[in-house]
Amino acid sequence: MIGVLVVDDNPVVRSALRGFLDATDDVRVVGEAADGREAVAIAQFVQPTVTLLDARMPIADGLSVLGELSRHTSVLALTVDADPELIARMLRGGARGYLVHGEFDPGELQRAIIAVAAGHGWLSPVAAAVATAAVRDHGAHQQAQHDLAERQREARSRYALTQREQDVLALLSEGLSNAAIAHRLLLTEKTVKNHLHHIFAKLGVNSRIEAVLRWIGHT
Repeated sequence: MIGVLVVDDNPVVRSALRGFLDATDDVRVVGEAADGREAVAIAQFVQPTVTLLDARMPIADGLSVLGELSRHTSVLALTVDADPELIARMLRGGARGYLVHGEFDPGELQRAIIAVAAGHGWLSPVAAAVATAAVRDHGAHQQAQHDLAERQREARSRYALTQREQDVLALLSEGLSNAAIAHRLLLTEKTVKNHLHHIFAKLGVNSRIEAVLRWIGHT
């Protein structure tokens, strides 16, 4: 039997969920809460297997207590909000699943609870689309970072930059001034200017912008 805590500020929603879940053979509602703060207190006491958590609530919303709730229970977000940013933040915050009201039937809710209780994930179509996009974007970002690092390794080898010159160039790429670079590296501004002079000569450029572009591999 899977014990479920229902967290929603709407008493009608809580009553409807309790009525359905208590009629199933696999699930029983072991507690209800109207806000995130109350949910944490109840979860600590009853230790539900799964918590159905609304995202938007007064006093303390679902996102604000997600981390603490996840220490006591597996969280399945159950909300009317299909905002991609909220979905992404809930999933990053530890929710094992995300269902949007109107996108599932009672049978799917039961299957989702069973899946989350078993340590699996369950996403409604809109949440699945957001999760897929996040993974794709993360992969693209990782590849871009890898490509940049590879280009910089090639640049170090090709232009024989010293470690200190690489440090100066990296900060230059962040848009820092000579004074800021000197402060970060505990150098004098004159020393930074000397390093930049050597960097420009090795890279075959005449300006800060050209140096940065050459360093990141655009030219």
